[in-house]
Amino acid sequence: MAALRFGLTLVRHGETHYNKEGLLQGQTIDAPLSETGLQQAEAAGRYLKDVTFSNVFVSDMLRAQQTAETIVKHNSSCSGLEISRDPLLKERSFGVAEGGRVTDFKEMAKAAGQTLPGFTPPKGETQEQVKERVREFVEKMLQRMGDEHWHHSGEDEAWSPAVEGKPDDGLRGVPVHALVITHGAYMREAVHYIVDELHCPLPVGSDRAHVFSLSPNTGMCRFILTVRKRLDDRFELSGIRCVFVHRGEHVRQ
Repeated sequence: MAALRFGLTLVRHGETHYNKEGLLQGQTIDAPLSETGLQQAEAAGRYLKDVTFSNVFVSDMLRAQQTAETIVKHNSSCSGLEISRDPLLKERSFGVAEGGRVTDFKEMAKAAGQTLPGFTPPKGETQEQVKERVREFVEKMLQRMGDEHWHHSGEDEAWSPAVEGKPDDGLRGVPVHALVITHGAYMREAVHYIVDELHCPLPVGSDRAHVFSLSPNTGMCRFILTVRKRLDDRFELSGIRCVFVHRGEHVRQ
């Protein structure tokens, strides 16, 4: 049966002053990247400069857009590509806790008899609400990738991604690749959704605590998705594999 295989690389935005000071941003704080954050984005761009992308999706928040623009400028495959800004990718709302210290947020959770990240402050988004945004984005992305790239489809054969610690890990023989720039809490829920609800197997030896942790600024996760075309011309996911999670060597070099 014909299928389209494509890569999905998730990247968290670079550091902002709020990140550095241990303050919650969420949705109401639309801060730019700090000098360190700009350097991290540059490092991510250099790391990915020879990786081919066919689509770029980004949160509509400034810190994510600056990160995306910096990565894209290093990559010749992105020349002329439209950057799709999507509010479905914006950070989780932390309600009344936004602008306050992360330590105070933890105390709020403790006072409510709850733990993080499950605690939802007043006027904030629940984890399930964020996961619903993830679900909606993934479905929209699947349809777009299928519509635009089905001509790259081939026979759905058994396949395993090669992982050698290189920037193009998992992508050899994969003709289509989406870059998604988003946020820490959102990315954590996205990984939960991919692993728990899409039943994505993790690489051998993976530590689940690490897999579901907060990715560092410009940390990267990569998955390989396979979609099939239904009789109604809609596309549905038929397989997904994890290549790596929270890779951040580029900012430590």
